[in-house]
Amino acid sequence: MHWFRFFCSQLANKVNNPNNNPHQQKIAGALSTFITLLPLLLILWLFESFIEVNWLWHAFLLYFALGSFGLTRATIKTAKALLAKNTSEAKQLIAPFTLRNTDKLSPLGISKTSIEMHLLQTMQQCFSVAFFYFIFGPYAALTFRLLLEMHYSWNIKLPKYRAFGALVNNLVQILQWLPTRLFVLFIMLGTVGQNSRLFWQLIKQHFFSLNNAISVYALALAIEKKLGGVALYEDTKLRRNSFNDKALEPDASSIVHAVKRVNQVLYFSFLCLIFSSALTLVLTLKV
Repeated sequence: MHWFRFFCSQLANKVNNPNNNPHQQKIAGALSTFITLLPLLLILWLFESFIEVNWLWHAFLLYFALGSFGLTRATIKTAKALLAKNTSEAKQLIAPFTLRNTDKLSPLGISKTSIEMHLLQTMQQCFSVAFFYFIFGPYAALTFRLLLEMHYSWNIKLPKYRAFGALVNNLVQILQWLPTRLFVLFIMLGTVGQNSRLFWQLIKQHFFSLNNAISVYALALAIEKKLGGVALYEDTKLRRNSFNDKALEPDASSIVHAVKRVNQVLYFSFLCLIFSSALTLVLTLKV
């Protein structure tokens, strides 16, 4: 995936002409998306006919589709660096995982960035990929992950990709809409006895939005900290929604709390998967 993202970056440098008007850039982005994605998927699909053990091939595809490996470790190390007042190390730890300008971040900015980065990448690269794998199969999971990598490479938060990456951004937002809401549901289940009804009243306004606002808002309420707000991309300030404004700002301990909340969702999802598989097996044996 690292090399695929590098290829996407080089492709954009060749075909994304900043002198073209936005409409031409959108067309170039759409053509780049399909020309990159379709041949690769076709080759993999044709290659399957040479594989004797299909489940092993599917597991291989799932392995490459899944992401966020090492993300939890890096996030926890960032929290430890902040606790040790080592801000420069904390910036270096999160820099490879985010598009934001990390060199100018304060300890507060590092905390917010780490929490949001860990939430979104775990939800997208792990939870959503697994969702597509178990519902639609390995090629759907891999397709989503490749689109996600294109989205990271041509992120519309960067001015030069605002038009070029529009199609990929829309595709990713549409595809992850359902798994994101399922992820948020699991976060809300973890807040039972913690004003969960009030939390739902606050986040439901974002339910039908094609963005990640509802997930960031849900986590902000779950850890009782303020998230969102202004972020810096290529020295350009991007004003975003601020969530849970009445709460305190996050700190290093909030990072650890957020990681535990996100991992709880993964553990609960895994248990649900085991239970549903066992139930299906029992019903099949009875029939």
